[in-house]
Amino acid sequence: MKLTDIKCKNAKFDPNEKPNGSKHKLSDGGGLFLYIKPQGKYWRLHYRFDNKQKLLALGVYPQVTLSEAREAREKAKKLLQNKIDPSAYKEEEKRSRRINNANTFEAVGREWHAKKSTGLSEQYATTIINRLEVDIFNRIGNLPIRDITPAIMLDALQDIEKRGVYETTRRAKQYCGQIFRYAILRGLADRDVTADLKDALETKKVEHCASIEPSELPKFLSDLYRNDARMYPTTRLAVELMLHTFVRTSELIEAKWSEFDLEGRVWTIPPERMKMRKAHLVPLSSQALKIIEDLKRYNGNYEWVFASATRPRDHMSNNAILKALDRMGYKGRMTGHGFRSLAMTTILERLSYNFDIVDAQLAHTKRGPMGAAYDRAKYLEQRKKMMQDWSDYLDKITLGSANVVEGKFGINN
Repeated sequence: MKLTDIKCKNAKFDPNEKPNGSKHKLSDGGGLFLYIKPQGKYWRLHYRFDNKQKLLALGVYPQVTLSEAREAREKAKKLLQNKIDPSAYKEEEKRSRRINNANTFEAVGREWHAKKSTGLSEQYATTIINRLEVDIFNRIGNLPIRDITPAIMLDALQDIEKRGVYETTRRAKQYCGQIFRYAILRGLADRDVTADLKDALETKKVEHCASIEPSELPKFLSDLYRNDARMYPTTRLAVELMLHTFVRTSELIEAKWSEFDLEGRVWTIPPERMKMRKAHLVPLSSQALKIIEDLKRYNGNYEWVFASATRPRDHMSNNAILKALDRMGYKGRMTGHGFRSLAMTTILERLSYNFDIVDAQLAHTKRGPMGAAYDRAKYLEQRKKMMQDWSDYLDKITLGSANVVEGKFGINN
């Protein structure tokens, strides 16, 4: 007779019956029975495989209900029909779960990051792991990487997107894609689910690339030097020095006095502060030297060239320059990073310098085999002249000579 829920519920262990006696094995047919023991009730399934009698555990009652036990019996029957041992199949499932649980997205992500970091500056590597911890690991980090679907990934990225930080969302998607591709190579995932999200996220202009056009430089310089431009003196000097050197924002605000050789007219940014972990030489024009001398009056007693106005033991905030540009009226039109593209475009178009010379000054390390051959002193003499020509060009514009036809300052070889 088949079992019922009431019969299962009311079944009691009889201490007068032998532990393996028939009263302690309530059959439901097809090999399935409920085994009554002093410590509880257990589902078991008798079956034959390779002419051997075997026993499969299906769980504990009532956590596993009668209907669930019957479903497990039918699943075992289908496996047997396909010549698969249900016990071996169960062990393989357990093994897969152990592997999946050990290979969560966070575990694989940290492994990927450890390998990737060897070729990055400490600061850049820290930025990546911090973004993953704040925006990704706390959402999907505990999930087995193989179980993450496009829908789960989209949910996590849209949580970031809702904050309006579209560049952060783009970078998070980029990092996740790299983690998935690493997992595929390790045999821990089957595919990169971020590839399915191409058109699922907002596509906004990347703010850190916003830059004015060369034709807008005269107006920008006028706005920078006008009396009502609201910013700290050191912030104005930071904008000026960035304009004259077009280094990255982080490279500027974290500058230390020890990096400057004023007699040699060169600023050496150490490898640990460069994106690709290679020291970079920045020739200093006469105008840049004057800005640095002005900065000494404010921050000469501190470690940082751009010490924070409110906490001088720390360097200037990463957002200080961006907020200053916003107050000047250039919100969404100009950013710290924009000085780099502005300088490159203007120097190429109006000062007629060779692309390789400008590119070397921007420290755009080449990818691939040529990247290892980066030479911090490459084109150094040409770059010294170019940086002085660039500062002189800015002075001409500041003095109202923007309409003068410029000479060929550049060196084309």
